[in-house]
Amino acid sequence: MKKKPILLDLYLTFFNIGLFTFGGGYAMLPLLTSRVVETKKWASTDEILNYFAIGQCTPGIIAVNTATFIGYKMSGIPGGIIATLGIISPSVIIILVLANLLNAVIDLEAVGHAFAGIRIAVTALIASSVYKLFLTNANSILKASLTVLAFIAVTFFQVSPIVITLLAAVIGILFLKGGAENG
Repeated sequence: MKKKPILLDLYLTFFNIGLFTFGGGYAMLPLLTSRVVETKKWASTDEILNYFAIGQCTPGIIAVNTATFIGYKMSGIPGGIIATLGIISPSVIIILVLANLLNAVIDLEAVGHAFAGIRIAVTALIASSVYKLFLTNANSILKASLTVLAFIAVTFFQVSPIVITLLAAVIGILFLKGGAENG
């Protein structure tokens, strides 16, 4: 079987991820990990988590930023552009089709129920990603404590995620050198 050229492979892979991901960047993590880490071997789990972290800190949509980083890693600027186009193409197509159809059916009770079901599924996907991220990253008392403190700060005290991310970077530099705690 002939191997696809990398740019076509990037586009089709990210098109597929974009086509089957509902609920935003965090809901995309399980599918992204499955395709990019396990199937394609384009990145490690740690790299995906790093791309997600960087994607969270940079302007734009996490899913698009992550696709761009992976595409760039695989094939430079053309790869970044193609992966980005791949991840956004399904959304653009679906939004154009749905915008034309939604006005005709928005008031139907079944449509409201369908959206309620989709929200439940997305919540489950996000919860699964959070659980996996926690198990992967909170593998020491310090990291678990920082994770819980960051969650409390954002959830209950409305501390900006940007502030939390910057503080976490500083703590990582000071206390988590090389991925392991000092002392």
